[in-house]
Amino acid sequence: MLEHTASGIRGEASERRSQEENRQQALSRLRVNLALEIRGPMSPPSPLWQKRTKSGRITCSATHADFPALLAEALDAVAASSPDPGPAAGHLGVSPSQLIKFLAQEHRALEQLNVARAKADLHRLRP
Repeated sequence: MLEHTASGIRGEASERRSQEENRQQALSRLRVNLALEIRGPMSPPSPLWQKRTKSGRITCSATHADFPALLAEALDAVAASSPDPGPAAGHLGVSPSQLIKFLAQEHRALEQLNVARAKADLHRLRP
């Protein structure tokens, strides 16, 4: 188990035979958990985001090392704009459907958006 001491957020893994593989998996889970829990201000799309987007599409799978940073950036944009993904997608230079598909790679991210939408009496989004 790994813990971010400032926030108390944790990442755990024990399903692999190798201690090093478990540590790497726990670190990846910790990064995703941090991306899900800690919000920052919306800023212009980062160079990493720009590198991973082309023609309104984002190319990054949930297993890639860049995913947690990109997820945090996407969630910051969504949180700053509204429960409607359109403005956040426009800010990030992708289509709303691409943003929803990206968030759906981590089901908890899409669920966060859907909870905010429910509070605003908007329908749930599906991947």
